[in-house]
Amino acid sequence: MANKSVFASMRGRMLPKTDAVNKEGAPAYAYEDRQKLAQLAMTGTIGDLFYQDAEVELDAVLDVANKVEPEYLAKAAIHARQRGHMKDMPALLLAVLASRDPQILSVAFPRVVTNGKMLRNFVQIMRSGQTGRKSLGSRPKALVAGWLNSASDRQLLQASIGSNPSLADVIKMVHPKPGDARREALFAWMIGKPCDLDKLPEAVQDYVAYQDRGDGPLPDVPFQMLTHLPLTAEHWAQIARSGSWQMVRMNLNTFLRRGAFGVKGVTEEVAATLGDRERIRKARVFPYQLMTTYQSLSGDMPVEIRNALHDAMEVAVTNVPKISGQVVVCPDVSGSMTSPVTGYRPGATTATRFVDVAALVSAAFLRRNRGTLVLPFEFGVRDVTLEARDTILTNARRLADLAGGGTNCLAPLEWLIARNQAPDLIVFVSDNQSWADTDRRSAGTPMMRNWEKLTVRNPKAKLVCIDIAPYGTTQVKSRENVLNIGGFSDAVFDQIAAFAEDRLGPDQWVGEIEGIEL
Repeated sequence: MANKSVFASMRGRMLPKTDAVNKEGAPAYAYEDRQKLAQLAMTGTIGDLFYQDAEVELDAVLDVANKVEPEYLAKAAIHARQRGHMKDMPALLLAVLASRDPQILSVAFPRVVTNGKMLRNFVQIMRSGQTGRKSLGSRPKALVAGWLNSASDRQLLQASIGSNPSLADVIKMVHPKPGDARREALFAWMIGKPCDLDKLPEAVQDYVAYQDRGDGPLPDVPFQMLTHLPLTAEHWAQIARSGSWQMVRMNLNTFLRRGAFGVKGVTEEVAATLGDRERIRKARVFPYQLMTTYQSLSGDMPVEIRNALHDAMEVAVTNVPKISGQVVVCPDVSGSMTSPVTGYRPGATTATRFVDVAALVSAAFLRRNRGTLVLPFEFGVRDVTLEARDTILTNARRLADLAGGGTNCLAPLEWLIARNQAPDLIVFVSDNQSWADTDRRSAGTPMMRNWEKLTVRNPKAKLVCIDIAPYGTTQVKSRENVLNIGGFSDAVFDQIAAFAEDRLGPDQWVGEIEGIEL
C-alpha cells in the first residue's frame, strides 16, 4: 500500500509557488502583464475601492499598458469597449496608445470611440496629462475631427449633452473642416456663433422654434436638451412613450418625479416597453444595469414598473449557459465586496456593489441550471435558502443581504470536500483578496491546494474564478482545469460556457483579445 502522506506531500511540492501577495498581504498569484491588462480593462473604473484609491488603479493601468505590445494594447481597448461595454477604461487605453503608436491608434480609434461620450472621454483624458501629454497632437486631433465630420446629426446632438469638456469645447479645439454648408451651420450653432438657421437640420430648427414660442409639439431632439424648459406632465409622458429602451430604463425616476406616470396609460405603456423581449435583446442590456435600475427606484414607483424590471431581468440572462453535470456557484459576500462597482466617484457612484453583482451571477446560474448549489462565503460558508422559481432579483437580494465578514476563498472548497462532493463546475465570484485562510508554510495558496484535493475525486472538474475587482492577483493559478477571467459584463457567461465545454483553454481570455483583427 502506497504511503499516502508521502504522495500527498509530493502533490504539494508540485503546486505552483505563489509569486505575489494580495492587498491583505496574503500569498497569491500575480497575473502576467497581458492578463493583468485584460482584467483592468474589463473591471477598472478608476474610482476609489475598498483596498485602493483611484490613483493607485490609474498607476497600475499606465504601468502595464506601457509594458505590453502596442498591438495588444489596441486590442484590449477594443475588447473592453465592444465586449465589456466599458467607458472610461477603453478611452484611457487609447490615450496611452496615442503616445506609443499613433498608426495603430488610427485603426483602433473608430472601434472604440463609438459615440460622443467616448469621444469626450478620450479628449478629457488626453488633456489631463496623465498619459504623458496635455495636447491632443496631430494624429489624435485628426481622428477627433474625422469623427465630428462623419457623425450623424443625431449623434452630434447626443454628444452635445455633458461638459468637461463639452462638445463645443472639442469643436473649438480641433477645428473640424465641415464637408458642406449644412454641417458648417450645425458646428457654428453648437459653439454659439451666428449661422444660417435655414441650413440647420430640421430637428434643430424645430428646437430653436420651440424655444422661441414655448408651445406646440416637442422637437425630435435628445430629451436632455429640453429639461431646462417648462415641460408639463403630458410633455414628459410623450418623452417616456417615445424614448429608446435604454433611455426609458435610465430615467424612470425622472418620469415619476415629473408626473408622467400620472398621465393615463403611460405606466402601462412604459411597463410594456421594459418587458418587451425583442427590445431588450436589441438594447443589449446587461443584467447588472437592470439591477442598478431596480436598486435605484423611488419607493413610490408603480408596481407595474417594478414587475416589468423583474421580467426584463429574466430575458437579460438568457445567455447564462446551461451546464451539464453538477454546478456550484460561490459568491463572495465579505466586507470588501461592498464597494460600488464604479468605485467611489463624486456624483457618479452607482448603487450596485461588487457583492450585488456576485449575487446576481449566482441567482442567474440558479435560474438557468435548476440543480445549481449556491455557497455564499466570507469567513465560512453562509446558510441561505434560495428558490429556483423566485425571480433573479429576489434571490440576488437575499444573497447580497449577507454581506459582511472577512474573505476566505478556501471555505466553499473545504465545505465540499468535507461532504465528499466533487462537482463538475465551480464558479467563484470574488475580489480574490483572501486572507482568513492564510498558511505560509506550504506550497501554493490554501485554495490551490484544496482544489487539487477536489480534482482527485473528480479529475474532470473545472474551476472558473470571475475576478470582479482590478486588484491584480488571484488565489488559483490558471491551468488546464482553471480559468481566471475578469469583469461583470455578460461576456463572462460566454467564456464560462466555452470553458466548461472544452472549447476554451485557460489562456484563452487573453487569446480572445489577441484574436481581434486590427
